[in-house]
Amino acid sequence: MKILLDENIPKRLKYRLSENGYETYSVRDMNWLGLKDKELLKTAAEESFDVFVTSDKQISFQQNLTIIKMAFIILDILRLKYTFIQPLMPQLLELLSTAQKGEIYVIK
Repeated sequence: MKILLDENIPKRLKYRLSENGYETYSVRDMNWLGLKDKELLKTAAEESFDVFVTSDKQISFQQNLTIIKMAFIILDILRLKYTFIQPLMPQLLELLSTAQKGEIYVIK
C-alpha cells in the first residue's frame, strides 16, 4: 500500500507507518510542496497512491473526493504534533488494512 502524508503531518508518522510495512511518502518527499489541493490529489492519484492522510477537516467539503481513486484518512487532532497522533496509531493501523479507495475516514 502506498500512502501520501499531507505536508503538515509530522515526519515521525512517516517512519512509524514505514516500520509497519507501508510504503509512505510525504508531500515534501515528492517535491509537491505548494500544490493546491485539487492538483495535489490529482497528481497523487496519477502516481498510484492508495491513501492520503491529512489533518484538513475541510478537504471533503472543498474537493470532490469521491472521484479521486484514493482512500482519505482525516486525523481529527488538536495539534499537529506526533504526541497527538500517537494515541491514534492503533486505530490508524487497523483502518489502513481495510481502507477502500473512494472512501473518507475520520479518526478521532
